[in-house]
Amino acid sequence: MKKDEKIIVGISIGDLNGIGAEIVIKAYEDPRSLELNTPVIFASAKTMQFFKNHFNSKINFFNIDSPEKVIHGKVNVVEVWNEPVKIEFGIENKKIGEYAIKSLEAATNALKEGTIDVLVTAPINKHNIQSEKFNFPGHTDYLAKALNGKSLMFMVSDELRVGLLTDHVPLKDASDAITVELIKEKITTVTNSLTQDFGIRKPKIAVLAINPHAGDNGVIGNEDDTILKPTLTKIKSEGTLVYGPYSADSFFGSNTYKNFDAIIASYHDQGLIPFKTIAFGKGVNYTAGLDKVRTSPDHGTAYEIAGKGVADEGSMKQAIFMAIDIFRHREDYNFYSKNPLKKASR
Repeated sequence: MKKDEKIIVGISIGDLNGIGAEIVIKAYEDPRSLELNTPVIFASAKTMQFFKNHFNSKINFFNIDSPEKVIHGKVNVVEVWNEPVKIEFGIENKKIGEYAIKSLEAATNALKEGTIDVLVTAPINKHNIQSEKFNFPGHTDYLAKALNGKSLMFMVSDELRVGLLTDHVPLKDASDAITVELIKEKITTVTNSLTQDFGIRKPKIAVLAINPHAGDNGVIGNEDDTILKPTLTKIKSEGTLVYGPYSADSFFGSNTYKNFDAIIASYHDQGLIPFKTIAFGKGVNYTAGLDKVRTSPDHGTAYEIAGKGVADEGSMKQAIFMAIDIFRHREDYNFYSKNPLKKASR
């Protein structure tokens, strides 16, 4: 793709009773937002018209029956369904969950086929999407199976990047899930992503301890001494700049995180609580490690404010911009990896 070509951003609409459609509309209401990319929303004309009317938006949608027929300079809507949908803001509804999955599956297929360049997913409700056919805890797990590669939930903002050793795992099971193989896999994924997706040549990575105070020499658990520390030492000896394990309770408050290009937390809340405290509304959920680019806002469906017109689209905009940036970084990385002399003569 040439630098002046617009990237096609596919958007799955998420939970229709949440704030997803609102923040998508707000992200593209300014015509200048179409200068760098062309959006393709996977939903229906009737549904998007409902949201346009409800939020008194001036946005114009261009209806197409497949992403191959995308029109640049327009906000395109692919017809995934055409029947009327009863939308009740703030209500969890199993039927609405089915529409969220229809949108996600159609957008993912387009991503795999290359008719869209990147995927941005609006928030879903992890409960109402469950069925016999779809039994994934969330986007990351679904995409890990649908696409190629080893997925990693990577929360990213301008000042902070946080990856996870374990993500949607009950806390009681997290330490058992952390193995030597898992640690190596996740550190490799983060290192490769920082290099290929963010253009960082020699990334520095910090790893947070499994137990409080890194186990206090076995007083509060021995997993850090027996699994995490020796594995990190081995990985570092092989040339990766990885450090830790750090005691998580003081790591962020002391601003130690600013010395690293990324932090890997041992479990979900250990990483996401500080991330959302520091970067909420400005952060992006990026699925690293896959052969395609997918980002999402760093928040959920926000039922409590759905339909009120007060949702902040900032994280959705960041998700769109970051997907574009990562796509370009990957193109550059792949080009110069195949043509190493080009960089020297640039």
